[in-house]
Amino acid sequence: MSTWKTLLLQDSSSPLMEQLMFFHDHTLLILIIITILVGQLLVSMIYNKFTHRFLIDGQLIEMVWTILPAFILILIALPSLRLLYIMDEIYNPLLTVKSIGHQWYWSYEYSDYQNMEFDSYMIPSTDLKSFNFRLLDVNNRLILPYNTQIRIITTSLDVIHSWTVPSLGIKIDSTPGRLNQTNFNINRAGLLFGQCS
Repeated sequence: MSTWKTLLLQDSSSPLMEQLMFFHDHTLLILIIITILVGQLLVSMIYNKFTHRFLIDGQLIEMVWTILPAFILILIALPSLRLLYIMDEIYNPLLTVKSIGHQWYWSYEYSDYQNMEFDSYMIPSTDLKSFNFRLLDVNNRLILPYNTQIRIITTSLDVIHSWTVPSLGIKIDSTPGRLNQTNFNINRAGLLFGQCS
C-alpha cells in the first residue's frame, strides 16, 4: 500500500505490474541519460567560447541528431507496444467477477456461482477501528484467489467510475451502459487496496 513516504511505485502483486515497473525503469533510464547529455552540452556551451569550424555546417552531425532520436523513440515504443498487447489479451479465466460502480460504493457478483453478489461500502470515519485504513477499508471485501487467471467485467449505473488496484497494474473504466473487461493474475497473497480514480 502506498503511504505518504512512498516515492516509487507500490510493490507489484501481479506479473503485469512487474512488466510495467520494468518498462518504467527502462524509460526512466533513457530519460536520465538524455537529461545528463543535454545538461552537459548546455554547460559546455556556456563556458566554452571556442567554435569548431567543421561543426558550423556539418551534414554528418545533422544526420546523427536526426537518426539518434528516432532510434531512441523505437527503443521506447517497442516495449510499450508489447505491454499494450499483453494488457489487452484475455486468456482463459478460471473466475469471472462482475463489478458495478455506484455513486459511493461498488457491487460485486461472482458470475460463475449462483446468487453470489454483495455490496461493498466504504467504512465511515466514525466507525473505524485502529487497524482500519481511512477512506480505503470497506465493510465487504472482494476476496479473490491468487495464482488464478481472473477476469473482471465492469460497468456503472450512474456516472463514469474507474476500477483501480495500483499494485495489480489494473485500471479500467466503468461506463454506464457499457461492459469493459480485463484480466489479471495475482501472484502473492495479501490485502490490496484500490480507489475509484
